Amino acid sequence: MERSCLAVILAAGESTRMKSSMSKVLHPVANRPMIAHVMDVVARTGISSVALIVGRNADEVAKAAGIDGITVEPYLQKERLGTGNAVLAAREAIGRGYDDILVAYGDVPLITEGPLRAAREGLAAGNDVVVIGFHTDRPTGYGRLLVENGELVAIREEKDASEAERAVTWCNSGLMAINGRKALDLLGRIGNDNAKGEFYLTDVVEIARSLGGRTNAVDAPEDELTGCNNRAELAVIERMWQERRRHAMMLAGVSMIAPETVFLSHDTTIAQDVVIEPNVVFGPGVTVETGAVIHAFSHLEGADVKAGATVGPFARLRPGTDLAEGAKVGNFCEVKNAEIGAGAKVNHLTYIGDAFIGAGSNIGAGTITCNYDGVNKHITRIGENSFIGSNSALVAPVSIGDGAYVASGSVITEDVPADALALGRARQETKLERAKIIRERALAFKAAKKKA
Repeated sequence: MERSCLAVILAAGESTRMKSSMSKVLHPVANRPMIAHVMDVVARTGISSVALIVGRNADEVAKAAGIDGITVEPYLQKERLGTGNAVLAAREAIGRGYDDILVAYGDVPLITEGPLRAAREGLAAGNDVVVIGFHTDRPTGYGRLLVENGELVAIREEKDASEAERAVTWCNSGLMAINGRKALDLLGRIGNDNAKGEFYLTDVVEIARSLGGRTNAVDAPEDELTGCNNRAELAVIERMWQERRRHAMMLAGVSMIAPETVFLSHDTTIAQDVVIEPNVVFGPGVTVETGAVIHAFSHLEGADVKAGATVGPFARLRPGTDLAEGAKVGNFCEVKNAEIGAGAKVNHLTYIGDAFIGAGSNIGAGTITCNYDGVNKHITRIGENSFIGSNSALVAPVSIGDGAYVASGSVITEDVPADALALGRARQETKLERAKIIRERALAFKAAKKKA
């Protein structure tokens, strides 16, 4: 849209009902603050600037709301006198003369750009106020949209509504668009003669009409307008977000055997023909390429899984993990800040941290890269087509050459040349009858304790 637009985002919630030490809008949905979800959607509606109404944790909220290419100015809401008063905290920004003012809320993270664009289009069509509403069979607690002859004539808060008005099921979401050239005049006329003694933003509808302006409403799906006031509602929003994203991924070609058990992050990227088994959790920063398989009960964060690689079951990939094509990280393995080369296998009960593993190498069960000396992290480098025997400890910094073998049970503290065999273990000794003597001694001690 060619029209200029200022978005006023109300994000000054105190978290009273959240029972939280931080601002409500900082609570995460899909590992991202609610306010960031809202900002991302609002930015796609063609706005040029944002006036962010903040209160508690103002600096943290402003930081979370930052988005590339959009100017975001925070304005402190000093008093809690209603939504109309909150919007006027951005009086300076509103007065700059934008074509459109778009009012949204920082605790409505499921909103999509469609209803917001529709509201702006309503302004372009000549309305002074366009409200976003939703139909519901549970209208209790919401303001009602009152329509006559196809036009919105008023929004009535439930405490001020008549019995007939309370029967209306088209409800106010709180989101709206206002003619930017008239916004300050309309907002300045809002009074507080109501049951709560607050300045209701919703009054701009009747005010605009009293001045000869046109007002209207557009509809949006109820679930997109779900707000968050407590942690139970936060969990509902998380569930709805997850269901939406899983559905989109499956339509794009991702197979999920039990989708309700898979949890995604806001930035999870999964290509078509990936198979995800039950009970998999994706933390932030995960990319999975085509043909990969993520087996059950795996947890991935900050990891790149290339085409045809397999993970799990019961595997953990931590930030900095890069699995090349056809690589495998198997059951009860943990990988952190490591590159696993093409076709390499880390199959069982293994920790790989701060390491480079060459293509085609095999890491035996129980292998540990000892990367931390108590102060600093160190790198382990394993060449291509190497074989690390089971129950080996590789004490970094250390390098193992291409084609090298490390004998099972070894502790490796020095570099191993290519094609060499390294043994880092004591020679076995067998003492005949010694086990019998130890066992008899232990039994005698146990018997003596019982007598005492």
